[in-house]
Amino acid sequence: MHYKNITEKISLIKENKISLVENVKDFLNRIEQRKNLNAFNFVFGDEALQLAEIIEQKIKSGNHGKLAGSVIAIKDVLSYKNHPLTCSSKILSNFTSVYTATAVQKLIDEDAIIIGKTNCDEFAMGSSNENSAFGPVLNPIDESRVPGGSSGGSAVAVAADLCDASLGTDTGGSIRQPAAFCGIYGLKPTYGRVSRFGLTAFASSFDTIGPFAKNVEDLCLILDVISGKDENDSTSVDFSEVKLQAQNIEAKKIKIGYPKEYFAEGLDSEIKEKIFSLINSLKNAGFNVSEISLPMTEYNIAAYYILTTAEASSNLARYDGARYGYRSKNSDTLEEMYVNSRTEGFGAEVKRRIMLGTYVLSSGYYDAYYRKAQKVRRLIKEDFDKAFSNVDIILTPTTPTVAFKLGEKSNDPLQMYLSDIYTTSSNLAGIPGLNIPISRNTEGLPIGLQLLANQFDELRLLQVSYYIQKNIL
Repeated sequence: MHYKNITEKISLIKENKISLVENVKDFLNRIEQRKNLNAFNFVFGDEALQLAEIIEQKIKSGNHGKLAGSVIAIKDVLSYKNHPLTCSSKILSNFTSVYTATAVQKLIDEDAIIIGKTNCDEFAMGSSNENSAFGPVLNPIDESRVPGGSSGGSAVAVAADLCDASLGTDTGGSIRQPAAFCGIYGLKPTYGRVSRFGLTAFASSFDTIGPFAKNVEDLCLILDVISGKDENDSTSVDFSEVKLQAQNIEAKKIKIGYPKEYFAEGLDSEIKEKIFSLINSLKNAGFNVSEISLPMTEYNIAAYYILTTAEASSNLARYDGARYGYRSKNSDTLEEMYVNSRTEGFGAEVKRRIMLGTYVLSSGYYDAYYRKAQKVRRLIKEDFDKAFSNVDIILTPTTPTVAFKLGEKSNDPLQMYLSDIYTTSSNLAGIPGLNIPISRNTEGLPIGLQLLANQFDELRLLQVSYYIQKNIL
């Protein structure tokens, strides 16, 4: 790339130093050359080139949007009118969106170019991007390894230079974990900052839409564009008056806490070493860094998987073969059509989660599991409220290990679920989290650092991340 970020790209196009059409052609060529990564389910090449010509003229005339000329990929769980929407599932094969998601429309309104839809775990359920009807996505740094999930395709598209930035979704770490595995920046906003209208629901009280990029400046720019109240989503909040921009901060005014529970047994020693090295750099730079405690941490995974599977069971009931999507041809009765369409249309992981969710919601188990998990969720939120009364930012590892081998955890769902051990808490609490690529291990695999902030405090989260990017890394 001949530019550091989207803002610089716009300036270079304006000065005739970059041709946007040639830039889009470069991306399309790279997508073709690295087809084996399987990052894209659909590529909109002709459409992107036509838009490039129009937007290039808008930039030169000075009548352009904030994201003019940025080439962005979107996860295939986001609606884009008259384009395919499959959620990487057989049950939605050949389905076309009839409207556009609010977050995607906001990108288009600011002159971004949507280059394609990225592969993901089916219905965003997975931590490795191996649960896709389109096949697994490969990690561009080591193709024998997973890119993380569920937004693996979106992370790979950015990491492999197949686009400028991308949108993913995060229900329990699905932006931050693949960002860590692929060595890029990934931001999960506060629940409610970005409208979920047009996002295919997995777990409605957890799902969030957020950006992947190679720098904090682009995260700021994209989040600023997609944030805000939407009349189509009652959970969205109007915070559009806060200008999200990367800027310098006074280190001594920021208090950072690192929870001792996140550095206990199970964390890879190299990751731990690199993070404590960065903590020392922050202390030397003048930040007030101290150890804190989040005592409810041990219940994160259990509470998360009880609540999200319950919501998934409810949300995925609409895929019945009757109204849209895949319908089984091997059925004589209505009940057989329902059963066979879902049996043939859904993959193994989605079925597992539907069954888990149906079980915890069933008569006799609701109080023992679902209601109890809701109470634990409240206690986890109170954990964070208490912590944020003493610190501004919480610093943790993003993942317990670096990217693991393809197939390594496929037969052990519990081990796979533990990949999200450091990320699910922020979804339970509804707070923002961001992955920063801080280093590589001895095998050359990326190591990620996670920063968490209080609800709607993305500005401070981005400012501290920018400081680390600019002054420490």
